[in-house]
Amino acid sequence: MKNVLYVGNALSQRSKNLTSVEILSVRLKQFSKVKIASSKQNKLLRILDMVLLLLKNVSNTDYVLIDTYSTVNFYYALIVSQISRMLRINYIPILHGGNLEKRLIQNPRMSKMIFNNAYRLVSPSHFLKETFKNYGYQNVEYIPNTIEIGDFEFLNRDVDIIKLFWLRSFSKIYNPTLAVLILDSLIKKGYNTELCMVGPDNDGSLKEVKKLVKQLDLNVRFTGKLSKKEWIELSKDYNVFINTTDFDNTPVSVIEAMALGLPIVSTDVGGLPYLISHNEDGLLVPPNDVDAMLNAIIKLKEDQNLKNKLVINARKKVEKFDWKQVKVKWETLLS
Repeated sequence: MKNVLYVGNALSQRSKNLTSVEILSVRLKQFSKVKIASSKQNKLLRILDMVLLLLKNVSNTDYVLIDTYSTVNFYYALIVSQISRMLRINYIPILHGGNLEKRLIQNPRMSKMIFNNAYRLVSPSHFLKETFKNYGYQNVEYIPNTIEIGDFEFLNRDVDIIKLFWLRSFSKIYNPTLAVLILDSLIKKGYNTELCMVGPDNDGSLKEVKKLVKQLDLNVRFTGKLSKKEWIELSKDYNVFINTTDFDNTPVSVIEAMALGLPIVSTDVGGLPYLISHNEDGLLVPPNDVDAMLNAIIKLKEDQNLKNKLVINARKKVEKFDWKQVKVKWETLLS
């Protein structure tokens, strides 16, 4: 059994959604010994916690997994990767975020320090795998984000009254205000429409969204952070999943919605066209385009045969993301 250190932002106890380090680490424990860091809220304490975990376990660590994003976490990845390199420990960056290419462009030297010396690069999407290969990084292995398919009961919903379901943290990059503008446009066109927005605030965007809702005199249901069990139960009352993001990779929230039978209308950005085949298992529209998303939602309502085809195909597709299948890829990588 291999010894694995997994570093990333384990911040769900701080009113955040469960992060990849918290979800994947539990699953990896089925065939390896895993220690994780960090749950520290303070950024400086967080990186110190990560480094201390590494230094304390030098003699009994086979691999270091590093969640790697385009944000401040990029510098965590830089520090941890270089210490791992000096200690001659194999490290594996796990690539996240549709905006990670920005780092390859703006920080090429740092990027090479992290990625050129890695044992492997793991990409949860074909989008980031191709992006990194285009910049000369060939050591990229595709291992998709994973779900437990048995946790998701498939329901083929009727779209009579349009009931929109939005699930993310409230962050500017996910463009939550677009969901409100879509609701407003549908109501103005005479459609009986509801909107539920699930997720914690991340950067103050929730306050801005609520202000817009008040200005437009709309009724939006805000739930805050919910457990997976809670939002899955809530989703049974809704019939269209909208993903309004401006940047993204392969969001687990969309994969989970596909598993539940919610028809997907998503912006056509980042890794989403690698996940969703337009008119086959979801509908893709340009980013920040109210009319395009509105028309796609109306199309789902008016064309039941299309809606049925999309949700059935989507469920079949995401069954390949079940942990029982993805587990084999991780076992092989860490063997």
